[in-house]
Amino acid sequence: MRSKNLCLSFTSLCLLAAADTAIAEDWQYSLKAGVANAPRYSGSDERMTAPLLGGKIVSPWGIFLDTDKGLGWGYEGNALSFSAYVGASSARKDKNESLHAGSKRLKGMGEIKSRPQLGVSAAYNLGGVIVGATLEHALKEDDHKDTGKAYTHLELSLGTHLYEGRYGSVYASLSSHFGDRDYLQTWYGVTTGQAARSRFKEYKAGAGNISNGMNLVWSMPISEHTQFSTLLDVQYLADEAGKSPIVERRLQTSVMGVLEYTF
Repeated sequence: MRSKNLCLSFTSLCLLAAADTAIAEDWQYSLKAGVANAPRYSGSDERMTAPLLGGKIVSPWGIFLDTDKGLGWGYEGNALSFSAYVGASSARKDKNESLHAGSKRLKGMGEIKSRPQLGVSAAYNLGGVIVGATLEHALKEDDHKDTGKAYTHLELSLGTHLYEGRYGSVYASLSSHFGDRDYLQTWYGVTTGQAARSRFKEYKAGAGNISNGMNLVWSMPISEHTQFSTLLDVQYLADEAGKSPIVERRLQTSVMGVLEYTF
């Protein structure tokens, strides 16, 4: 019931805040397509390559529909940006699939199903240094006892533009990820039931730091409405996550390239 109330509170906040926002000139639309190469799951030493497709619609009042975040409301000022949204959480399978995170090495661990998720994100520009925070809360998923608990994830970041010029822009940031006990247990823990069905020993993960790392983004404009971006993300899994028996490699790297068209 508390999660449902939170959902209603976030929705009301979006609608009420949007009413006081200055009206933008027009609707904004964007489409993106690309490819990503990343670990099969967080902690895996196997890699997978998958296509990336998505889009976003932003209304003149700040209400948006984004394939990455979901439905929400956002504000962008001179130094402050903020958004609140309702979307879908990540998922993981215990078999190999080209379009979904997971691996057959996790056989017996069961599926972590996507469920409704509430999010709030904010960033502030301190004279060229951008401080950011994103808090997300995934609701309970009743069909899976081992992997269906509600959980909360927090990301803190600190970034800056290293280059802006003829060849586009380069943005670098440092980030740290944190989770409550249910988050760490869902993604890195092994319950008694999972241990009996899989090749892993039982492991109870506690709340705390999930990973620390950095990412580098190079964005290159191709035309007035089109740009191509490449991203390198490097994360090192911290103790509570890194000591999990499902983790085969603590240093995780992801690379992606995305072409985006805005109109």
